[in-house]
Amino acid sequence: MAQKYEVREMQQANQQVKPNPFENALEQLRIAAEYLKLDEGIHQVLAHPKRQLTVALPVKMDDGRTRVFTGYRVQYNDARGPFKGGIRYHPGVTLDEVKALAAWMTWKTSVANIPYGGAKGGIVCDPKRLSAGENERLTRRFASAISPIIGPYQDIPAPDVYTNAQTMAWILDTYNTLEGFMSPAVITGKPIALGGSLGRDKATGRGAVYTTVEAAKANKINLKSATFAVQGFGNAGSNFAEILQSYGPKLMGASDSKGSIMSKAGMDAGKLIAYKEKTGSVVGFPGSQEISEKELLQLNVDILSPAALENAILPDTAKGIKAKIIVECANGPTTPEADKILHANKVFMIPDILANSGGVIVSYLEWVQNLERIYWTEDEVNAMLEKKITSAFRDVHAASLKHDVDMRTGAMIVGVGRVAEAVKTLGVFP
Repeated sequence: MAQKYEVREMQQANQQVKPNPFENALEQLRIAAEYLKLDEGIHQVLAHPKRQLTVALPVKMDDGRTRVFTGYRVQYNDARGPFKGGIRYHPGVTLDEVKALAAWMTWKTSVANIPYGGAKGGIVCDPKRLSAGENERLTRRFASAISPIIGPYQDIPAPDVYTNAQTMAWILDTYNTLEGFMSPAVITGKPIALGGSLGRDKATGRGAVYTTVEAAKANKINLKSATFAVQGFGNAGSNFAEILQSYGPKLMGASDSKGSIMSKAGMDAGKLIAYKEKTGSVVGFPGSQEISEKELLQLNVDILSPAALENAILPDTAKGIKAKIIVECANGPTTPEADKILHANKVFMIPDILANSGGVIVSYLEWVQNLERIYWTEDEVNAMLEKKITSAFRDVHAASLKHDVDMRTGAMIVGVGRVAEAVKTLGVFP
């Protein structure tokens, strides 16, 4: 009976009414295709994932029961290089979500101009209800199931929502055991002791800060007197807050899965991180008051960063957003309809495929270090990250000005355009 209840619970989590993320991704592609005047055949190639793998994952639970989880790996496009993308653990994971994330990763690596394609993976589970042993067994089972289609020159996974360096270590060990030799370049986001790169743990947040600095310059906003809020105070969101704070802006609001808070006096991001590590949530932070998530997103701040899951900003919420700059640390947090409202209201959007590309840029640097067996200092990694993502921002901003479009469309024009050119040049086999 308990097993039936858990299966039903997972099904209900996946049946929540919300916009289909893959339909959002296809709509964004359609808009870019119009500006690029893409050949219909090329457009069709880019609208379909190259490979979709669904796997059943039997796992022995701590109480002796065997429970079967569902896992996905979608390899979207590899015209510009090996597939690249994270693996997330979440009860709301669906195949369409993973397809959308794989598509966005394809454009993201292209915008960053690194030699990768795009992929994504996920397991339908609630990691908060798994013991460490159950999590490890589930991870190793998944690694075994997808091992035939991953590899250093084929598909390189990485961490995502509710996965981390330890998760990557289990995948690395499982893959190496099956292959019979040590191959650290098969995965990124690993612990330093296993060939991980210095600076990787904060790369997504740091990269988003570099794009924010550029956006502030473009919009003539003085960061020293600016204010900001972060929806989703997890790894990317908290690192973004702490690093951005060093440039001068004041943190006015934050949220996590347990609630949202704000403070009229502002909050110290470092202290908030320590408080959450101690209590498990930002809720209750001294000097703050609890608010709704919608109120958080509509706070009167200069900069807003949605850093949780997709579909956070819907049309109704977008109408009341007061921020001048939105920095999408999350993947797909804004729907196309909400995008139109924000653009009409002159909100400067730093889209996900640009804003959060710091993670994949440093993953690329980690991969190169693994392949070459050379390792850089954290300062060297951060400097390369800043150079790469700043260049990407300028490419996107130039495209948005040239075509008189918002930054997301500008990013899609750059990203899709480069992939389309690669697909066209390669041709169709046979």
